[in-house]
Amino acid sequence: MSPNPWWQDRVVYQIYPRSFCDSDGDGIGDLRGITSKLDHLQALGVGVVWLSPIYRSPNDDNGYDISDYREIMPEFGTMADFDEMLAAMHARGLRLVMDLVVNHSSDEHPWFQAARTSRDHPLHDHYIWREPGPDGAPPTNWEAAFNGSAWEWNEPTGEYYLHMFSRKQPDLNWENPALRQEIWALMRFWLDKGVDGFRMDVINMISKPWRADGSLPDAPVVREGFLQPAFAMVCNGPRLGEFLQEMRREVLDHHDTLTVGEAPLATIAQGIELTHARGGALDMLFQFEHMDLDSVGGHVNGKWALKPLDLRDLKQTMNRWQQALHGQGWNSLYLSNHDQPRPVSRFGDDGRWRVESAKMLATWLHLHQGTPYVYQGEELGMGNVAFDDIHDYRDIETLNHHRVATTERGQDPAEVMASIHAKGRDNARTPMPWSAGPKAGFTTGEPWLRLHPDHDSVNAQRARADPDSVFHHYRRLIELRRQHPIIVHGRFDLVLAEHPLIYAWTRTLGDERWLVACNFSGDTPVFECPAELAGREARLVIGNLRAGAGERVDDLQALVLRPWEAVVLRLLD
Repeated sequence: MSPNPWWQDRVVYQIYPRSFCDSDGDGIGDLRGITSKLDHLQALGVGVVWLSPIYRSPNDDNGYDISDYREIMPEFGTMADFDEMLAAMHARGLRLVMDLVVNHSSDEHPWFQAARTSRDHPLHDHYIWREPGPDGAPPTNWEAAFNGSAWEWNEPTGEYYLHMFSRKQPDLNWENPALRQEIWALMRFWLDKGVDGFRMDVINMISKPWRADGSLPDAPVVREGFLQPAFAMVCNGPRLGEFLQEMRREVLDHHDTLTVGEAPLATIAQGIELTHARGGALDMLFQFEHMDLDSVGGHVNGKWALKPLDLRDLKQTMNRWQQALHGQGWNSLYLSNHDQPRPVSRFGDDGRWRVESAKMLATWLHLHQGTPYVYQGEELGMGNVAFDDIHDYRDIETLNHHRVATTERGQDPAEVMASIHAKGRDNARTPMPWSAGPKAGFTTGEPWLRLHPDHDSVNAQRARADPDSVFHHYRRLIELRRQHPIIVHGRFDLVLAEHPLIYAWTRTLGDERWLVACNFSGDTPVFECPAELAGREARLVIGNLRAGAGERVDDLQALVLRPWEAVVLRLLD
């Protein structure tokens, strides 16, 4: 990695193709739809697009179950459409990062279709197979992320195959060198087409914790009725670093790429090891610590067991990663993506203070050290949806959770729906609202998923026309990043660690120092100025409620933050 890679001062924008823009009226977003809206991204100022999977897929998990890694899903278009889209991105100075989903494939992939026919087939070892246990039971007690056993019976070979997610997503066997060569080849295929990098889906699950006899351990019981989640058993396995270093030698070292690995349960030590500027296999990770803070028991109970966020927990988690990776690795910064609910509903106030809290959260995100990721619609301040009928949802995780929770565990259906309204993945997947017109300008047909009910007022056309919108606040933050190296390279230091409402920190680069203060509430707390900053004067760099840059703040001790206010101040000598 070079000392200052091209991507460090860029902001990444994630597109979920199915929900971005439909060009042909079938109700499903597509590649030509993306191409038609690139001016929106150029106006926002982002430098990189991360595209969720567009490969051929049966769509059991909306494209994260891939049946052909070198073909485009027909409902998204053709390879010619892809080439046109990529050329249009590059012409606008946008780089493209593709989703690399190689922990598992679809069970309809030709590899698996052949592998399941015979134990002697040359492709059998591309997947993970084990003999049944006593009385034909699965080899371990692992439960898949989408409910049910992580093992599925295969009659032709008399074995179980492992799937950490849906039964239609069999895990690939990275212990097999021939499988790894197939993966290196498909990566080269896309890089040779001009792609600029990869976001690697659950990449830290690829090394399984094999015992010496080839078996896998059972998940421990963490408390009555609850097992350690199966994915926790396979994250950060013993050969993860080895496999990723081989990927770097074989593929990535020969291209100038951006790589980000999705890494549930990654530790800070692993974050440094995998992203270190000298010797790290990846450029950055998506870690999940801050995403588990509003669930009871974090990953043990799963995301559906809700609790309010304690801001002090968020400070502690972010501070640990900011301090540890400074000069040692690189952080990715995100509050939302295709798997997470909308941040303005989750961490802000999507009612009276929707605009203000959306801008505050944007400021909070972009002023940490690392690469910010903006998920489509986040720049509009889109909120969650609350469909009354479970049949209006499309996400496999949501539907399986509702079925298991209500029919097998006897939970109150109203409570189950409340958790889905708060944490369901379809919150992020409602179609992008481009205008207040029919079907929100997303399609001329029937959308594959219901539109957000507020699309008449929250849409891109209206946001871009309003200079005080959430969109333009994001645009200004992204522009600041390109103008001020302190945002990219400055040291992060937390202040007011125990304040329950204000999240504040300084950024320092050489003799320059900035103070950021964000009010995570509808109250008006006073900024309790630390002694080290007392008496300092400051000038406003950007704020979500204050008129403009350059406003002078003469007394930080008298600074009162209005509801959901964020201020970025340059401290004067």
